[in-house]
Amino acid sequence: MQLTCPECKNDVNLSPYSDLDVDHVVECDMCGITLMVKGIDGENVSAEVIEEGK
Repeated sequence: MQLTCPECKNDVNLSPYSDLDVDHVVECDMCGITLMVKGIDGENVSAEVIEEGK
């Protein structure tokens, strides 16, 4: 699956999230922002920012 961070535009590493589903919380390794998964369409994941980076 693939998710691009809406903040820094880098790919988010989803490998630690083996059971990824809608409403799961993930973190961008590049900018530290916290995202909530809002949709999964095949291999594409969409998310929204729920907490700004550290």
